[in-house]
Amino acid sequence: MSTMETENSNVARAEELKVLANEAFKANRFGQAIDLYTQAIELNDRNAVYWANRALAHTKLEEYGSAIQDASKAIEIDPKYSKASTFMPSSHSPSSFCVVQYLCSLFLAMCFSLQGYYRRGAAYLAMGKFKDALKDFQQVKKISPNDPDATKKLKECEKAVMKLKFEEAIAVPESERRSIADSIDFHTIGDGPSSSSVPTRAAIAPAAVAVLAATMILVVKETASVGVAVLMVVLLVLVVLGACWWGGCKGYGVFTMRQMLGLDVEPQYSGARIEGDTVTLDFVKNMLDDFKSQKCLHKRYAYQIVLQTRELLRALPSLVDINVPEGKHFTVCGDVHGQFYDLVNIFELNGLPSEENPYLFNGDFVDRGSFSVEVILTLFAFKCMCPSAIYLSRGNHESKSMNKIYGFEGEVRSKLSETFVELFAEVFCCLPLAHVINQKVFVVHGGLFSVDGVKLSDIRAIDRFCEPPEEGLMCELLWSDPQPFPGRGPSKRGVGLSFGKDVTEKFLRENNLDLVVRSHEVKDEGYEIEHDGKLITVFSAPNYCDQMGNKGAFIRFEAPDLKPNIVTFSAVPHPDVKPMAYANNFLRMFQ
Repeated sequence: MSTMETENSNVARAEELKVLANEAFKANRFGQAIDLYTQAIELNDRNAVYWANRALAHTKLEEYGSAIQDASKAIEIDPKYSKASTFMPSSHSPSSFCVVQYLCSLFLAMCFSLQGYYRRGAAYLAMGKFKDALKDFQQVKKISPNDPDATKKLKECEKAVMKLKFEEAIAVPESERRSIADSIDFHTIGDGPSSSSVPTRAAIAPAAVAVLAATMILVVKETASVGVAVLMVVLLVLVVLGACWWGGCKGYGVFTMRQMLGLDVEPQYSGARIEGDTVTLDFVKNMLDDFKSQKCLHKRYAYQIVLQTRELLRALPSLVDINVPEGKHFTVCGDVHGQFYDLVNIFELNGLPSEENPYLFNGDFVDRGSFSVEVILTLFAFKCMCPSAIYLSRGNHESKSMNKIYGFEGEVRSKLSETFVELFAEVFCCLPLAHVINQKVFVVHGGLFSVDGVKLSDIRAIDRFCEPPEEGLMCELLWSDPQPFPGRGPSKRGVGLSFGKDVTEKFLRENNLDLVVRSHEVKDEGYEIEHDGKLITVFSAPNYCDQMGNKGAFIRFEAPDLKPNIVTFSAVPHPDVKPMAYANNFLRMFQ
């Protein structure tokens, strides 16, 4: 077979593979689609559409680093300079058809370039890199100036960047930032209008402002003097500023506690109630019943749960040791991602958390699913009820940057208040980064490290009380993924890294451990065993985002041998609230 015939055969086979990949993509089998696009690229790596389509499939699996690489390759490829057999007409074609085919190739060049910028911009957006996304969507608009969809997305991206710049401009330096949790005392929030949570001096301040305002109106009315009016306005401003200082509100305003929190429990409130300081099992069960019926928990009790959980988490080390007595069991769950009704199903299958039935939820409690508030309050309530009944580990989605994009921040504003947005952000910074069960099983949300020799003592020493950095041990614990080949490689997510079996084995050997359990990745069966059985991924959000069709799973360990018993389960129905219902408006445009 001649070289030309071989090339033509490869091109034809690549097109067949692309069709199969497209079918897999439409069926939400994104991993299979990536494999098929990869085979097509191996046969014809100068077809930009294969790269652009594979970029989109990577995006669906949240592999944004790989998506950016593929989209960049699609942009790099200029179809009009590709091999004649691919885009340019052959020498045997009629001249009129030759011109048409050539014009089509130019059109395809524009389309493929457009797809590349579009896919890459969407991936940058998903990573929260709004400024990089803006550059790509400006290019999309330049290539296709009359496309209304491109215009709409560019405007939304411009708004996101402007908002980011505004937030950066008004941000308070970390050294000057005051904990919002320290400004809230749920004990002072009463059960009726007779009790007040506003300090006396802060309550006097608005009264003084009101008296001065009334006096100003009377004086101005009597004198009709502009000068007097101006003087009174200045005095009013000075009184307000003085009251802010006197009230000790530090930027949250004079009318802070009751007016900002608004937390008297109204007599007509019929939901779950906490009596005193103790969160009981009866309360948690009542709260779960309310959540199942889409009823809200009163903010007064939400504050109590979140603040008490904060105190419990702050006292823990960054690496928590868990002891499971002989003859007892312990359950590890993966990502839940705001899928409250599937969380309830886990408890129905495996029992409620208790001292005799303890759980570890391994991060990514929130975002994506639209019942994240219900999920986080449920997990926190069990933690308050019995700290040894449930352990919580931080995931990459327990962070401001992710919550701003993927829905939790918007959901908290809708169901609770702006104050809770900041409060949850503070509490997430208190979550431990990893756990070790009986000195044998290492449990972490993401994975292992870019360097050898990391000891458990190094993890314990991490100062975790911050937003996740973009590099270093803490970042890698939250973001890294295993890979099927040895060594280390770039992260398919664009953050962290990929690590092979040899990295896993060396980490376990140097720390006298037997197994790594991690989450962070959706798996068709809810779990995957890798690295010769030394690493297990567990994912507990079935039919992720209502489209992946995957099962969920959890792992039960029985002491003393700690042999993993993996239980899988399917998704259960939930109310008609779509995933990402509260997400960043711009991101929803790409769903």
